[in-house]
Amino acid sequence: MKVLITGGAGFLGQRLARELLTRGVVKDERGRPQAITELVLLDVVHGSDFGDRRVRSEVGDIAERGVLDRVIDNSTAAIFHLAAIVSGQAEADFDLGMRINLDASRLLLETCRQRGHTPRVVFTSSVAVYGGDLPEVVQNDTALNPQSSYGAQKAIAELLLNDYTRRGFVDGRVLRLPTISVRPGKPNAAASSFASGIVREPLNGETAVCPVAGSTRVWLLSPRKAIESLIAGLELDSAALGNQRALNLPGISVSVDEMVAALRDVAGEEVAGRIVWAPDARVEKIVGSWPGQWDASRAERLGLSGDRSFADVIRSYIADEGISIR
Repeated sequence: MKVLITGGAGFLGQRLARELLTRGVVKDERGRPQAITELVLLDVVHGSDFGDRRVRSEVGDIAERGVLDRVIDNSTAAIFHLAAIVSGQAEADFDLGMRINLDASRLLLETCRQRGHTPRVVFTSSVAVYGGDLPEVVQNDTALNPQSSYGAQKAIAELLLNDYTRRGFVDGRVLRLPTISVRPGKPNAAASSFASGIVREPLNGETAVCPVAGSTRVWLLSPRKAIESLIAGLELDSAALGNQRALNLPGISVSVDEMVAALRDVAGEEVAGRIVWAPDARVEKIVGSWPGQWDASRAERLGLSGDRSFADVIRSYIADEGISIR
């Protein structure tokens, strides 16, 4: 089986690739394990090939048709479409966000349609597709009302994938990801970057700036569970999804104050004391429009699961990154 990951050099793309290579197989549309014979990683920079002959790293702009023609052929059975411009950057650069988050997504689907072989396509969407006057607990079928350009781009791409699936061009599934925390590395331009930074930086002995109020509530998922969900989403029986291809992924609802308290419990007062508070109205406006909790019962019925607590998320990050608490 040939598998493509767009955004394959990114944080989630590399972790997903590593897990797929470790497993060696994914289930096909009939639930039968199929060996992964080729794993194509597409991004604007080279990612690791993990020293594995099954991996092919491709560098290119996903919004260019020639690039997609190069990486998608009739043997491409599964596509994880992770490539995206993050929320804060999409808000700051409207044209770039539209080009990558929307135009490139349509181009990818159109390339699949023209190949005519109906690959499974997993599209990573976001809590940002919701917004406005939301119920306390957002349902899987709550009307989409994004309050950012990023959210609008993701919502439109969701509808496109749903229709391309209805027409039989692809077998699509939309996974609405909670905010992923804790991400290793450096801060990025996502409005939700603080949700990792207020844990990552203090554990590294550095000061972290929190741009939102402690009462701000976010819906979170660990990297471990995100990767598990992506693969499970690909392997879902298409008939079980029916004509509604989007799933709100399980996660945990936690306030920023509760996140800091969990950090204090796991790593101590000195580590938690490295967080400073500096409200940023732009970030607060974007993050405040997102749901702090949603109903993930549909995904749970299909076998997907989230983390038990934010303290567990912190502990898994410490273990995965080999961190010694300072």
